[in-house]
Amino acid sequence: MALKHKLISAGFTAFRASGLHKAIGAATRGTGVILTLHHVRPWRPVTPGYAPNRLLEITPEFLDEALGVVSKRGYELVSLEEAVRRLRTREGAPFAALTFDDGYRDTRDFALPILESHRAAFTVFCATGFIERTARLWWLELEEAVRRLDAVEIVRDGLRWRLEARTPAEKSMAYDRVYWSLRARPESELLDVVGELARRAEVSTAALADQLFMDWNEVAAFANHPLVSIGAHSHTHRRLAQWPLAEAREEMAGSKTALEARIGRRVESFAYPVGDPTSAGPREFELARETGFACAVTTRPGMLFPEHAQHLGALPRVSLNGLWQEAGHLEVLLTGAPFALWNRGRRLNVA
Repeated sequence: MALKHKLISAGFTAFRASGLHKAIGAATRGTGVILTLHHVRPWRPVTPGYAPNRLLEITPEFLDEALGVVSKRGYELVSLEEAVRRLRTREGAPFAALTFDDGYRDTRDFALPILESHRAAFTVFCATGFIERTARLWWLELEEAVRRLDAVEIVRDGLRWRLEARTPAEKSMAYDRVYWSLRARPESELLDVVGELARRAEVSTAALADQLFMDWNEVAAFANHPLVSIGAHSHTHRRLAQWPLAEAREEMAGSKTALEARIGRRVESFAYPVGDPTSAGPREFELARETGFACAVTTRPGMLFPEHAQHLGALPRVSLNGLWQEAGHLEVLLTGAPFALWNRGRRLNVA
């Protein structure tokens, strides 16, 4: 990952130095953007030098700055529902919709006051298993297990590792190696391996969930706020494309039904867990339509164009990444230029 981060940093530097993003922005910015956020909270590292999931976390100060940048660049902050309406009708100014994945309590505690000050509507995608403390937070289980262990030992078919994990640097390297190796294998195996490490390190996923996520009462109360829309994020946060059709359908439909029953209103939107092409593809896009969602969002990077009105179950998003909390970086992203290069000039990435 260190190499990837260096390449991204070099890309930002090149855009800002050359001004290319400004030169081509009129053609690449599209009609709008959906922004992805996870945690918003003050930065308090548990182990200095070891924060493998830092990319999923921004500070409240940066959120405030980012919303100012979005408005300054000519985007109107709108709800996800309004974004979909504008895609369908091709009416209105360029827009930005805000989405928060997973249902973290810090969305209410730290993000909400800033969103209120900007009068910014937003959607919170809740995984019902996180609300109920039953779903696996495997990426956080892995982070915490590596934090507690002095060595990561895995013996399994095709895997035989002993990775030293005494220093923050060693822990970071061990986490990255395990994470990306397991991401390339079936999710059922990933869950088994991380579960074994978590048990060895005495990590409780239920305790992690209780610390981080709103419960049903909190979600129901939050849903009554005039700026808030609640969307579904599956039940157990599975990478749906890796599971049988019936299980994927139940993950989507079951979470929709459960949320509607608890908050007393329709749930119109869905966010695919993980959301990359290995986690959600054409089968899942069709399932979103069949299940009755008005739209569904991926983590495939990109801006919105009029053509997305025909692919509302496969909408791209742009992440506010905790590793790149600078206004200048966000200004580059909002031109759409990096995504035009990433997607090789294609406006749609729905295959």
